[in-house]
Formats: sequence, C-alpha cells, structure tokens
Amino acid sequence: MKDKVKKGGGRNQVKTDTNSMQDGHDAVGVQHDEVTLFPVKIQGAGVEPFELQVHGFWLVQDALVNLLSKNEVRPRSNLSLALAGTNLDPHAELQSLKGLKAGAVIRLVEEPYTSHSARLHLARVVEMLRTSGPQDALREGCSPSVLETLTHTLMPDSSLPNGKNLKRSLSNAKAESTNQDGAPPEYLLPGSSERPLMALLPHSSQSETNNYLKDMSLSCWNPPPGHRKLQGDFLYISIVTAEGRRCDVTSCPKGFFLNRSTEDAFDPRPAQSSPVCHCFTDLLCHISPAFKQSFTTLKNRPSQPPVEVVPTPYPTLSWLGPPCSSRAHRNTFSRLGLDEQAVAQAPDWNEELQVARDLPQGSLEERLQRDRALIQVNSAFVRAVLQGAETVIDGFVEPANGNPEDPAFLWGGLFMSQGAASAVFGGERGRRAAQRLELKGVQAYSELEGLQGLHTLPTAVVDYRGVRLSTQGLAPRLEGSEQDQEASPPSRGLLYGVNAGPQESPQRRQLLSLLAHSAKSLSIQRHTVVAPHGHQVPLFTAVDAQGLLGADGRFYLLDVFRTFPADANFCSEGVTQNQTANGDEEGSNSCKEDEEKMSCEKEGWPENYKETSGLPKKFSHGLCRLRPELVQAFIQHKHCQFSQRVKEKLDENGGFEECATARDSRATDAVRAVCEEVGSVSHIIFEMRFNPNVFSPGINFPPSEEAATKLQERLLREAAAFIITHQIPEFLQFCLQSNEAPMDGASLKQALHLRGINLRYLGHVVKAISQSEHKERLRHILRTAIGDIFIRSTRRVFNNFLQGVDVPNLAAAVSHFLGCLLVPHFSASPVGEETKKKSRRRGRGAGTSENTPWSMLTGAELWNLVCQDAVETYDISDSLGLGPNHLVEHYGLQKISLIREFCLKTGVQLRLRDYVFDNVNKAPIGPDDVLNIFPVVKHIQMPIADASKAFNAAKNSIQKGLLVQAHEQLKEAAYLFDRACDDLHPEACHCHSLLAKVTYLQGKAAEARSVQLKAVVISERVLGFDHPNTIQQYALLGVYAYAGGETALAQKCLLRARLLMLTVHGEDHPYTATLDNCLGLMLTEDQTGQFLKNALKLNTSFFGPTDLHTALNQHLLAQWMCSKGDYRGAMTREKEALYAFTLLFGEDHPQTCCSKEFLSTITKQAVKVERTLRQAGADCTEQAVECLSPTSDTILEQMVLVLGIRRITRSDRFQEYKKKHLEKKLAAAKELGFKLPMELQVSDTGCRKEAEDGGNSADEKNSEREQALVEDTLAESAASVLANGHAPEQADEEKADVDKAREGAGARVQTAAEDPKQSDSGEKKGEINGGVNVIPSPPVLKSKLTWADVVSKPTNGTGSKEANGVDSVTANGAAEE
Repeated sequence: MKDKVKKGGGRNQVKTDTNSMQDGHDAVGVQHDEVTLFPVKIQGAGVEPFELQVHGFWLVQDALVNLLSKNEVRPRSNLSLALAGTNLDPHAELQSLKGLKAGAVIRLVEEPYTSHSARLHLARVVEMLRTSGPQDALREGCSPSVLETLTHTLMPDSSLPNGKNLKRSLSNAKAESTNQDGAPPEYLLPGSSERPLMALLPHSSQSETNNYLKDMSLSCWNPPPGHRKLQGDFLYISIVTAEGRRCDVTSCPKGFFLNRSTEDAFDPRPAQSSPVCHCFTDLLCHISPAFKQSFTTLKNRPSQPPVEVVPTPYPTLSWLGPPCSSRAHRNTFSRLGLDEQAVAQAPDWNEELQVARDLPQGSLEERLQRDRALIQVNSAFVRAVLQGAETVIDGFVEPANGNPEDPAFLWGGLFMSQGAASAVFGGERGRRAAQRLELKGVQAYSELEGLQGLHTLPTAVVDYRGVRLSTQGLAPRLEGSEQDQEASPPSRGLLYGVNAGPQESPQRRQLLSLLAHSAKSLSIQRHTVVAPHGHQVPLFTAVDAQGLLGADGRFYLLDVFRTFPADANFCSEGVTQNQTANGDEEGSNSCKEDEEKMSCEKEGWPENYKETSGLPKKFSHGLCRLRPELVQAFIQHKHCQFSQRVKEKLDENGGFEECATARDSRATDAVRAVCEEVGSVSHIIFEMRFNPNVFSPGINFPPSEEAATKLQERLLREAAAFIITHQIPEFLQFCLQSNEAPMDGASLKQALHLRGINLRYLGHVVKAISQSEHKERLRHILRTAIGDIFIRSTRRVFNNFLQGVDVPNLAAAVSHFLGCLLVPHFSASPVGEETKKKSRRRGRGAGTSENTPWSMLTGAELWNLVCQDAVETYDISDSLGLGPNHLVEHYGLQKISLIREFCLKTGVQLRLRDYVFDNVNKAPIGPDDVLNIFPVVKHIQMPIADASKAFNAAKNSIQKGLLVQAHEQLKEAAYLFDRACDDLHPEACHCHSLLAKVTYLQGKAAEARSVQLKAVVISERVLGFDHPNTIQQYALLGVYAYAGGETALAQKCLLRARLLMLTVHGEDHPYTATLDNCLGLMLTEDQTGQFLKNALKLNTSFFGPTDLHTALNQHLLAQWMCSKGDYRGAMTREKEALYAFTLLFGEDHPQTCCSKEFLSTITKQAVKVERTLRQAGADCTEQAVECLSPTSDTILEQMVLVLGIRRITRSDRFQEYKKKHLEKKLAAAKELGFKLPMELQVSDTGCRKEAEDGGNSADEKNSEREQALVEDTLAESAASVLANGHAPEQADEEKADVDKAREGAGARVQTAAEDPKQSDSGEKKGEINGGVNVIPSPPVLKSKLTWADVVSKPTNGTGSKEANGVDSVTANGAAEE
C-alpha cells in the first residue's frame, strides 16, 4: 500500500499556479501532487524573491534543476541551495530536512566556477539567447511541434495549468473565425491531386531574432597564457554590443569581468568600474543598454510548458528541412567554440547503465527514480552513438584494429564495429541481420522482471551513409584477466558457453540459476549440444551466447542474436539432417531409416502447405528468427487447443464431473495424451518451450536429444505455418473492419509486428490480398505493402550505392539516385552537365565528372536492381512493374509518399518546397535540395513499468465498464509518465489521448481539450509531425475544440489532419472518410456535401453498403440534404441507412427506431413542402423552402460517433445472451450448493427489469448508452490495432463455447473497430465468462440524443448552418418541431 500514489481533492480540482505548469504537473496529476506539494520562498543570487512549489519527495538537486529552468533564475547556473545559513546536501530529500516547511526561505548561493562549469554557463546563455522555433527544429533534424504555429492566436488561460499558453478564449476563437469562414484550399478538397509540401510546416509566429549582440566569439588573446592561468583566468571572450562597442571579457572562478585588452594590445587587468558578475548576462546588461532592454523582454515572455521545451529523450527525424538551406540570420555565437570542446574523459556507459539498473526498487518513488535514471542514461548513450557514427563514418577516427574487412573503432567510451560478414549467415545481409537481432536479444533480456543479477551491455544499431554500425558500451575486464593469463576459464571470467569448458564453481552455479530463470520467461528449452571438442554442454540460451563474470562482480550475457527460435519457413528442409551426432553408427543407417527420418522432419506442416504457400524456402540470409510476439501468440493458440482437446477427452470418458470424482487415472491419462498431442515439453502440465538452436546450421546434438529435437522441429514448423494460416488472415480481417488501418510503412510494420509477422512476409501479405475475395476492399493495405516492399528494396540498393560515393559528391549522388528512382527512362547526362555548370558557376573547378560510377546509374538499371532485390527478399515477381509510373497507375501510390518513406528510412533530409514529379526529362530533386543525411538509430526501449501497469489497468477498467475508476487510473498513469520521462514517450501520448476521451465522456470538454493539446504536442515531438498517430490526435483535438465552441480551431485541426493524411497516404483510405465526415458536419453549404459525398463513396467501397460506417454516412448525407431542402434525396439516403441498421441490429434496436423516426420526419416535411408549393401556385415559385437543420449538440454527438469516441452497441440479442448465461450460472451454482455473491443476483434482477421495461426509462436508456460506451469506446486503444500500432497484447483465440453461444444468438458482437479474433479481452471476460453486469457511470454528454436524433427546424431556403454550429432561423423567426 505504500507504493500507491496518494490521491486527494475532487475530480475538478486544478491548480492555477504558474509553477505547477512549469513543473509539468497539469490537471491530470494535480490530485497526486497536492499531498506532497508545498510552497517555499526563493531569495539570493541577484534574483527577485519569488515563490516555488516543491515536492517533499524531491531531492535537493531536483529542486535546483527545477529552479534553474525558471525565467526568474535563467540563465544562472553553478548555484547551490542553503537553508538557515547551511548548504543543503544535493542528494538529500526535501522532506527529510529539518526546518523545511511551507513558507520556508531557501537561499541561492553562488558557487565558484571551474573551467568546465564556466563553459557550461556560457552554453546556457547562448541557448537562452538563441530563438527556438519549428524551423530551428527542422535545421537540427528534429520533428517540430507545429501546434503553436497552427493556433497562433492562442492566449494564456489560468483555468487549466497545462493550457496556459495554448488555451484560447471563445471570444478570440470567434474573432478568428471571421477569417476562417472561407472555403478550404483547393488542394484539400476531395478529388484534388495537388500535394503541396509548403503547407505542411507553416512559418513560426514568433518575431524575428532580437539583435542582442552584434558578435560574440573567443578573443584573439585566448587561451590565457601560463601566468594568467595561475591567477585564475579561464578564457577570454570578445563582444561587440548592439551599440557597436567592442569589449573583452575574462572568465574567472568568481564570474566574468571586463578587461582592458583591445584588438592590438593584451591587458588582462580588470577595466575601471567593471563589476565581477557571477552571471554573464548581468555583465552584458551592465555594458549594453540595448541588450538589457531586449533581455528583459525575453525574460518576461510567457513561458512554455515543459512538454514543449524539454528535449526529447531520443531524436525524432524530420524528412523535411527549412526552405532556405543557409541560415536565416547570423549565428552570433558560433565562434565561441563551446560545441567543439571535447569531453575530457570518455564516460563509462556500461557502468552508468548498470548503476542505474542496480538502483533500489522497493517503493514507488524508488522505481520512478530508477526508471528516470535509466531513460536519461540510455538517452545520453543514444545521442553519443549518433555523434560517434557521424564521426567514425566521416573518417575522423582511425580503426583500433588492423582488420580492413571488419574495422573496429573506439570513440567516446563506445565500441563500434560493422561485424564480420559470415558466409554461414549470408554475407552482408546476414551481418546486418545479426546486428539487428543482437539488439532484439538485449531488449528481451533487459525487460525480464525479477532478474536483477543478469546484465547486458548498452547496445544500439545505427545506419549512416549506407553503413550499419553495431555500438556497445565497453565491457568491463574479466575477473582475474590481468592477474593470471594461464589460469583456468573460471578464473578468467568465462563461466558459460560452448567454449567455457567443463568447470564447476559457485559463480557458475549462480549464473546458471539466473539463466534458467530467464529461459523460463523467454520460453527457451534447456537442451544439450556437442561442443567443438566433443564434450556435451547443457545450454539455456543459443549456442553463441557467452556468460561472463566481470571485474565489477556482475554477470554479463553477450552474443544473444539467436535468442529467439528459428523460422522454419525460411530454413531448407535438409538443414537438420546431420544435427544429431551419433558417430559412425549414424552413418550406417539403412535407406529405410533415412526415409523415415525425412518423413519425421516434415512432420508439423499442414497438408499441401508447400503447394499453397511456396514455403519452406531459402532466404537471402541464414538468421530468420521468429518474433517474440509470434511465440506468445502461438503458445496461446496451443493452449486453446490443449484446453479443447482435454475437454473432448474427458467427455469421451464420461465427462468432467465423473472423471474428477472418480479415483482412477482417466483424467491424468487424458492430460498426458493431450500434452503429447499438442507438443508440450512436459507430460503432466501444459508447457511450451522452444530450442533456439534447432534449424541452425553447424550445431550438433547428442543422441539423447534426438526425440526432443524432433519435437522441437515439429513445433517450429507448426509455429511457422501459424503465421501463414492464422496471423496474416487475422491481420487482413482486422483491416477489413477498421477505418484506422495502417497508413504508411511505419504503421504497417507496427501492426504486423504486434501479430508476430516479420516484414519478410510482406510478399505473402500481398499474395493473400491478391487471392482474397475482398481484394478491392483491401486495396489501401495492398498499396501500403507494395510501397513498403519497394522502399525497403530501394534502401538496400541505396546502401550499396553510397559505398562508392565521396563526401563532396554526396548531395549530387543522392539527387541523381532519386532522379533515377522517380523519373522513367532517366539518363545520367543531365545531372552531370547541370552539376558541372553549377560547380563552375560557384568557382569549384570542373564539377563532377560524368564517368564516376554513381553518375553512370540509369533509371532502368536502378529499377532492375530494386526488382531483383524484391524478388529475392519478398518473392514478388512482377508486382512492381517496369517503372515508377506502374506503381502510381496500378496501385495508386503517390511519389511524394514514396519520397517521404525513403527519407525516413535512410536519414535523408530534403528542402521544404513543392516538388514537381511530372517532368520526365528533368530530375525533380536537385543537389541543393538534399540538405543533410542523418544517422538512423535503433536502440533499447527502457520500460516504465508502473506507468504502463496503471495504463493497462485503466484499459481493462474501460472494458469492464468502470469509467470513473478508469479515469482515476489514467490520471495516475499520466502522472507517473510525467515523473519518469516528462511525458515524452509514445505510450504517454496514447495515455493522454485515452484520458482526454474518458474525460470528455464524463462531460468535461474543457479539460479534455487541455489534455488532448498535450497529446498532440507529444505525438508531434516524439513520433513525428506527420506520423499517422499525429493525424488521429489532431482529429480528436478538433472534436474537443468544437465542443468548447472553438469552431475555427476545430476546422484548422481537421483540415491539417486531412493535409497530413493526403501527404502520407493519399485520399483513398478509410480514415479519410472519417475526416471528411467530420469536415462535412463542421463546414458550410456546398463544402459539406462535397466532403460527405466523398466519405460515402469511400465507406461504401471499403466496407460495403450495409456496414455501420456506411449507414452513419448515409444518415449524415440525408441530414445535409434536409438542410438544403432536398427531401426526395434525403429520403433515399435515409432508406439506405434504415436498411443497413435493420440488417445489422434488427427492427427493434433503438438505432433502427431512431432511423425510422427520422425517415418519418423527412417524409412528413416533404409532404408539407409539396402541399405548400401546390397551394402557392405558379406565381409563388420564389417562396422559401423550409429546411431541417441539426443543432450544434447533434453535430457534436455525430462527430463523437464518427471518430469512435462513443460507439453503438451492436445488438440487444447479445444482452439477452448475457442474461441467459447468468441464469445458467445461477442454476448451476444452486445445483452444486454454491452461493454466489449478491452482486450477481442484483445484476440479474436489473437485467430482467430492463428487459421488461423495454428500455423506456430515460435513466435506463442512458445506462444502456453508457454500457455501450464502455464496451466499445476507445476500442482502438483496448481491442484493436491502430494505424500507429499501439495496442495491448495479442489476445487468445476464441473460446469454443463462446463461439457457439454467439453463433446461436445470431448476433455480431464485435464493435466496428474491434478485432474479431480478440475474444479473450477484458470486455468479453467480464460480459460473457464473468456474467457480471457492471453498473455504468452516469450519462456524460449534455445532449441526450443519439446520433440519429435531429431537432427539426424549418429554415429559409437561403439560410445555412453557420460555422460555429448555430442554426439558421426561418424568415418569420418561427421554429416548428
């Protein structure tokens, strides 16, 4: 109980203090903060006294770091804290300090500088003076947050802490709407083929850079001479103020002062009347009045929340750079040389990581500090890896070894190598696969819970300029390695592995115990192999792994790249023929025994598997391994088979009750038989483990392992076939039902990996779609898969292409490569001539020679290379066609989308401008458009265990119907994410998005908007400004903004989401229909019809005419036609919607009834209008036609349903099944003499009462709607895979009894966005197996209408629905029902 975060206050309590926003604790974490939050007064160090909110659990150094980020203190540094005249220990907790209480005075104490801290202070000053905006983020290759530029009229608001600089008042929104009521740009209208890039990243709203100083650089008298060093001079700085005054400044331990040096004479003595200032800006204010004025303005500007200014833990690559390749202004501070200062001592990355991992985890506070420390260390390690990769590959570091084929480099405490290319693993492709798999193995061992004694080295894999480097922290020396080189292996530290030799020691036993524990968690089977020297070695890992005892006393596990079992689909059938070593006796087997052995090897493949799938076959490298997600899914699948077969066996022997009560071995025999049948490694319980060395070439097993090896071969074949027979069809079934299917290569990769499908199966995904009867409905997945195959094959060709390019020609080579890739029949001569002309014009000599190998590449040659790689890797023969135009015409791929994917995968950054790809004679991308090539890094993801557990618990609560409890758990999770990683984590983004939805559904739209704003910023900064998740977050923000009356902001958010959607994928995607429906509800006049008609066209083509998406779309279009007076067309549309609802839900479902009522309203209104026109006669043709217009509440309700925030219960028959199931449970309990809890009986009574009343009561209707909400709301986070790939664990296969029950009920249970295979989720456990009806939360929306309800208001034919949702009135001002 001590670990739980305490809560306090009501649900709506929020702090309005500015400091709470700066601390990063917004409305979602305030309740947790109030318990330990108290104010203290800060004085001293030349700052104006101010109040600071601190937490009792903070360390003194945490409070100091928080202080240094305040505008009142910045840019001061090198300070310490003192209480009552005593300096505080930086590692002491505030709550442990005597005399520290609310209102206490803490003084800032200026500490003397060192040479290093003085440079850090200058760097801090430079960072503050240098403006930061989207263009600056682009220049550094980081993904910017463009939300501030999108909402440039946002004003501070004190109602919500994290929205102070983002929240905009309603009046400002209405004022802005006058400029936003015009039609959207033409390139955003349905059917437009224009894809402008300039609109993706709008210019920053911040003013131009203030001229604080004309120049600041190191003085020509730097470094200080020896006699001045002895007097404390660190460095000399030359300054030219805005007034034109030139000064020289000396840095010393006490601070900074003016000296008497000039350009011609060196005089280090202090100038007259020059103070010694501890802060450099204080001295600048004393020197320059202009600087003082500008600096005061800078300090007084509104501060941004930490989520916008704190650096992201890991870099987020932006594929577009600033429009101007040169700097927009002079970098005044570039000549200080602060960035060029090398680290005096390379950090020991391994020691730092292991120290962080060894931190205590007893309490929640300790675990949060440990998680934060791990993220900080890993973040610094990854940034060092990026810098080291550029330094090494650019040629600034000499190899540490003399092997030119496998050079190794030591830089900054890092060991970097390409790895040796082994013919056994497949050459270069195998080397890259080994580096990637090593990272995955390290990730797997790092995530094991309860295993503190087994360590792995910090590891990352980085790709730069076509070269892949594997980077690790330096391993500690082995125990006893320096003392005795001739000693036995135990004393040299090698305790485990095939090369360790037979040995016995306490350390080895301890290591084996750790490895046994890890093998159980990773489902690895203990096995024995024959070592090279002939002795047998028991293993808990792959044969390559080595267990070491370092000099630091820690156990290390290295070479874990074959941790996961082999993929039998890509192993030749004869690879295991000689794996069982049996000496000469094995070679004397008869031909009959060989045939029997071959038949045993093929055991496990489904019937006709080779003919239908073309598998197994040989792959381009020999390191094809199954993903851990696939292993877990296969184990769950096997467990379902085990349970079903045991049930069948027991039924054959008289049933479960008889076998359980009888005192014989029938039950035990049944379990044993089924264990052998399903392949369990245990004969008495279900246990599934895998041998990672099976199907690995060059590994021999002793004869005693022959039976176990055959069983493992069978299991691995079944697991490999499971991908083709189950996982790929399940993925396609999800895509058929979801409007949030993958949009680009990254989301496709995430969705496939969540189901354990490796990317080498992309060709099989394409084949499955091509052979499917729903090929047309899956065209967006086919398009994405073909595009990803094309780009991945292109990247491999590009990596080889860059190997022969010199650094001066990189931009021209990349431009030439892209020209060959995008332009059909591209020739080499135009690029060479153009480059030569430009080079001569710039005075760079004769330019690029045309006979260089890279310049001779043609478009046809490149296309052949790409197609050849696609055939070898994905078995795609003619799907890519003869050129890029085939992809565009046949699959609907966009060249701009292909360029985006290529840049994100290779690290290339292009200039932000509009490109023309239609000119077949000229390259669309010139050398000047290639701005940079950034390293692309893969690294370990440090888990945030407590926050993730709270987040998953909240999703389970939502599935069970406990919205209030889920809201509290989500707030706790958001608070924990903020404590651990400052919310800059992908899972934190999903948590905030889910919290915003639940908050909105509880009726708190303003708070939901505030939380969603944060989710958008996190998604932009962590995932990317054009990531599919960012698109969805913008759409949700538009709904919450509309709920608060900010129609202009809502329109801009939705239009930006559509712009990003068009760039990333194109218009032909189900989610485009979702955005178009929302825009159609929000825009006016013809724009509404244009977007709604396009959405209906897309929904019909993707889901069919009778799907829920299409039915809702038909109703929205009918509603719009009513507002235009076209009742005949509206009746046609609503009839289609009614037919779909009747087919989906039945005639008695509330939604069907609502549709009937609305159709009746339309019919009556049409008759009324027709009668009025007849009575008026021919002379009154200009009389206004009365129209039906929806209210703003109805529009909001409809957008909530369109985006999936609220969903519709699928069928009342499912509720009837639940009641019948509960009745059976009660009857069975009564028969067995059990007494069920009172809640079940009460729930049963409630169900019966609701059934008898028919749901007529308003409260019961609301409860039903709420139950539908909690069953189906946010299914994208809890029961399905989103386009961004975030989803919980793969669920088990459907239970047989549940299947039968559902089939008997004749109802579709799954929601529109729910995965039909996910039957073991929390929702169905609670509703079917549990049989417990959860009392839902109270109704949450202001409007009690369903989406089909419309308030009928006759309006003038010329009237229209306003942009802010206000309905037009009739000519006489009367409103009729």
